[in-house]
Amino acid sequence: MKKHPARIIAATIALASAAALAGCAPTPAPTSTPGKTANAKTAPAAPATPAAAPTDPPTPLAIACDALVTAQQLYAFNPNVGSAPDYSPKTGSLEKRIAEWKGTACAWQNQTSDQLIEIAVARPPANQLEGLKNAAITDAQPVPTYGAPPIEGYFKAGTSGQVQIFRGTEWIVAESAAFFEPGDAAQLMANVLANIPAS
Repeated sequence: MKKHPARIIAATIALASAAALAGCAPTPAPTSTPGKTANAKTAPAAPATPAAAPTDPPTPLAIACDALVTAQQLYAFNPNVGSAPDYSPKTGSLEKRIAEWKGTACAWQNQTSDQLIEIAVARPPANQLEGLKNAAITDAQPVPTYGAPPIEGYFKAGTSGQVQIFRGTEWIVAESAAFFEPGDAAQLMANVLANIPAS
């Protein structure tokens, strides 16, 4: 076959032009690689501190010691028992708690043996009363002779016998080494229950 030089030259020029155009094509921009996400976990928010439950206020129960137990009642209990003017409830005692709750804490002293008889009365915060009763039930023995229901009476024997009585909103605590058994305090407790003014 006879070759045509003109066609060969034209084809060569076309290939060269195509190659030139291919070389001028814009280079595609590199795909951006997203930055690495930090693996650190976001620290959880600290839980909100719950608000403290509001405490009900105590109801003041002010009564003079010689009205809580009268001189005549004290003499009937033991003629050798008199006042203890320097008395102050011990820190951590139930009598101290009663005083802090705006109650009345009193004491009398045996003039021979120096034994104290402590009696304290209060109307505790309403939301504390059930806990006090539960503690008394756990810690002491029930004494029905201190009063008919709804009065609740308890006695705990020890170096000092301890009485707790609950009547309505009232809490009565009595403590003395003279209280060997529940009956030793029964007369005084009847006096106190009769003498506390109505709420």
